[in-house]
Amino acid sequence: MILKKIDCDQITIGQYLRPSFNHLAVKKYWDPSEFEYLYCFSKELGFKKVSSGPLVRSSYHAG
Repeated sequence: MILKKIDCDQITIGQYLRPSFNHLAVKKYWDPSEFEYLYCFSKELGFKKVSSGPLVRSSYHAG
């Protein structure tokens, strides 16, 4: 996996939300259980910190 090859140990997985009608429409809303699966799968791959959920953003833990 490319991220692990460059020593990435944190991953953020969230849902795209359409900010306006000028942006791409959402094709699928992911179920919370799908985010739980992605969390567990990411941990199995060796990521130390995983943030996974429908409203999670890359700035989720920003100061």
